[in-house]
Amino acid sequence: MDIKEIIVVEGKDDTTAIKRAVRADTIETNGSAISEETLRRIAHAQNKRGVIVFTDPDYPGRRIRAIIEERVPGVKHAFLAKEKTIAKNGKGLGIEHACDEDVREALKNVYTPNNLETVEQITLEDLILAKLIGHPQSKERRNRLGDYLNIGMTNGKQLHKRLMMFQITVEQFGEAVAWLDQEDAHV
Repeated sequence: MDIKEIIVVEGKDDTTAIKRAVRADTIETNGSAISEETLRRIAHAQNKRGVIVFTDPDYPGRRIRAIIEERVPGVKHAFLAKEKTIAKNGKGLGIEHACDEDVREALKNVYTPNNLETVEQITLEDLILAKLIGHPQSKERRNRLGDYLNIGMTNGKQLHKRLMMFQITVEQFGEAVAWLDQEDAHV
């Protein structure tokens, strides 16, 4: 599988995992202290070939993603569920621990933020009614929703922004919430 865009990852081990699964070029941020020089390289890559941000499903990975999104609008995003990135020994988390098939699947399901004005808005009330914020099970439901929609893990504040950024329609949101409710009913 060839990837035209340049994939932004956190470190060398992530680059190794990406190159093991697909043919692609990468830019490494070298952790969450992303430098101005690295941001300039990412902006240049976005202008030349496009960029896919593929960071770990943890706080530093989300922070890097947010910094890049703010400084380099229009980048694409690939996500992997946390459980797919846990080291075999259970002592580590990151893209470098993912199997090749999961990496390829995440890169097939890349999201591109577009013009948000054309999307019918999902409201804060919708999130409350769906038990995604303000409910004892909200965090767990948000994590499963993120996996289902391939938008990654979020906290309550980030969820609405992420749904809008990836143009999740009211219909898609409704289907995902119905799936969550159905899964919860079987537990």
